[in-house]
Amino acid sequence: MFTVIPAIDLRAGQVVRLKQGDYAQQTVYADTPDALVAGYVAAGAEWLHIVDLDGARSGDLENLRVIEAMAASGLRIQAGGGVRGHADLQRLFNAGVERVVVGSVAIRDPETTAGWLAEFGAEHITLALDTRQLDGRWCLPSAGWTEMEAHGLDELAPWYAARGARHLLCTDIDRDGMLAGFNLELYRHLAVTVPGLEVQASGGVRSLQDIQDARDAGAGAVILGRALLEGRFALKDALRA
Repeated sequence: MFTVIPAIDLRAGQVVRLKQGDYAQQTVYADTPDALVAGYVAAGAEWLHIVDLDGARSGDLENLRVIEAMAASGLRIQAGGGVRGHADLQRLFNAGVERVVVGSVAIRDPETTAGWLAEFGAEHITLALDTRQLDGRWCLPSAGWTEMEAHGLDELAPWYAARGARHLLCTDIDRDGMLAGFNLELYRHLAVTVPGLEVQASGGVRSLQDIQDARDAGAGAVILGRALLEGRFALKDALRA
């Protein structure tokens, strides 16, 4: 089953987008989180992806109350940003989140993350291995994409697959917020190297054709952010695509 997932990035309770993960290149949108959620529900969405950008950088769940309010909409929520320990996962689950996105810890401390997969179940954890290609290697920045880590994508993704992981969110950072289309090479590569993982494509979608292309490249889901916020296509059309 292929899933189309609208996304909302939060900073200080506002809906924003960053270019290539750069906090200095921020666009603030007039729509409130509540208004966007209502529109996505009306369009027929099943899932909503939420990123706490404040938390991703600070290590605290700074927008938890906003996330909890959106979880009351009836949408199934996948959320992350600021998850650093066991208590953070529990707080998000208690707030109504169905799948918690684990990024920095998944890169820096795989053993702990594997323990969470075993404890909470693979269906309730999404690994965020967001990547940037440097010198032919898919590197893994963390802490809101501000710090480069030693582990690479081709090391960690198979390691997690062997330990029962199910969901992998992978963004090509250089395409994030750029409306340049998905990096299809990346998703074809993952379809070969970790065929057991359902890969969520993210970063750069600009058209309905990009969604179909990601599916053809082997992705199991797409995350839609800026293209929806700027009205490049309607969510109801994306869901049909």
